[in-house]
Amino acid sequence: MTLEALNYATAWPEIFLLCMACVVLMVDVFIAEKNRNVSYLLAQLSLLGTFALVMVGQTDERVLSFNDMFVQDPMSDVLKQFILGITFAVFVYSRDYLKDRNIFKGEYYVLGLFAVSGMMLMVSANNLLMLYLGLELLSLCLYTMVAFHRDNGNASEAAMKYFVLGAIASGMLLYGMSILYGLSGSLVLSDIAHEVANAGDNKIGMVFALVFILVALAFKLGAVPFHMWVPDVYQGSPTAVTVFIGTAPKLAGFAMIMRLLVEGMGALQTDWQQMLIILAVLSMAIGNIIAISQSNIKRMLAYSTISHVGFILLGILAGTAAGYSSAMFYTISYAIMSLGGFGIIMLMARSGFEADQLDDFRGLNQRSPWFAFLMMILMLSMAGVPPTVGFWAKLAVLSAVVEIDMTWLAVVAVFFSIIGIFYYLRIIKLMYFDDAVDETPLSCGRDMQITLSTNGLLILGLGLYPAGLMSLCLSVFN
Repeated sequence: MTLEALNYATAWPEIFLLCMACVVLMVDVFIAEKNRNVSYLLAQLSLLGTFALVMVGQTDERVLSFNDMFVQDPMSDVLKQFILGITFAVFVYSRDYLKDRNIFKGEYYVLGLFAVSGMMLMVSANNLLMLYLGLELLSLCLYTMVAFHRDNGNASEAAMKYFVLGAIASGMLLYGMSILYGLSGSLVLSDIAHEVANAGDNKIGMVFALVFILVALAFKLGAVPFHMWVPDVYQGSPTAVTVFIGTAPKLAGFAMIMRLLVEGMGALQTDWQQMLIILAVLSMAIGNIIAISQSNIKRMLAYSTISHVGFILLGILAGTAAGYSSAMFYTISYAIMSLGGFGIIMLMARSGFEADQLDDFRGLNQRSPWFAFLMMILMLSMAGVPPTVGFWAKLAVLSAVVEIDMTWLAVVAVFFSIIGIFYYLRIIKLMYFDDAVDETPLSCGRDMQITLSTNGLLILGLGLYPAGLMSLCLSVFN
């Protein structure tokens, strides 16, 4: 392997982030408990530095390096920027929450940085081995973060469930990849795509591998019927961890599907399209219907996530550039919406109180009209009501499905979206039309106030002017 084949320039952001994660880990060992903010600031500087490197090195071409194991292209650059930006906001939201519970530890930020490194590897993987290593780096960090609050029984239980089921899904993925490698003779996605296109008698084996890979992907995204871990993990985890799990990893999951299904197994589109239709319909149905009966808002948002995953799969199964770009637009929009929703929950929480019940939102307008307004925007956007970005995200996906003459599927999606509006409007009703049980005014740090306000207004701004983000997503696939 020559230095020219390595081409370190494409991977400078990942190299920098991994080095900084190690620096934060070592620094955190030697600082006093009262100086824990140093770890937080170093973690944030690491994300900003990595973001700057991604911006400086972005390209309009597809560049391969490390003997075709690593790829840099417009999709990877855009997704990395959003992953880093969202994680930065997650760390801002989490600081006061962790302090109130005496778990303001450097481990949270170290694990977060390593998880981001795993996501970035997944986004730029052009090799089955690289893809799997990135996924496992992300997954192992998430398992540990869920159990981060060691004295909390619910967190420990959620971590065990997540770990056991995640290990099964990883085994499924590895088994599918091994079959694919055995039939194609290569780990590089472009080579696999060529072999799949000329499969001949091996097509049955390729489809068999596809089934195992798709099961694992469905688990990682939380699609029905492989969604059983999502509500328990969302509810049992500290909210600072829930917001991390529910946002940036969704972008990495989208990239993983694009790399494996579209780039690696695009010739089997007719096969994986049928499977994705089933997963999408089940996810939209189960997610929206079961969310109605939830009284815990974190659990409700977990089922909401499942329904949104169904919409993302609709865009991917369209199998067109418009479908892929709409799915990417939807994934980014959802990650920003989820970030704001959990941010409001953490804002309302305090020491000894989680604010994770729907009733905790009663009379929020009386306590803080501004944050009640932001929460209303977020809920309307998740419901797909104009003029928020959620409306345009749903419209883009439905348009892509209609373009491939699957109007019936778009009608099904609209039907379940209408059902889903109920539980989002219920929160708005509680905030504006019910009396507050606790009339204590909400307070938070200036950094969280600014970030959360920016988050909410971004949802509204992208809804009023969606063309910028839409054109960015379209440019990735054209």
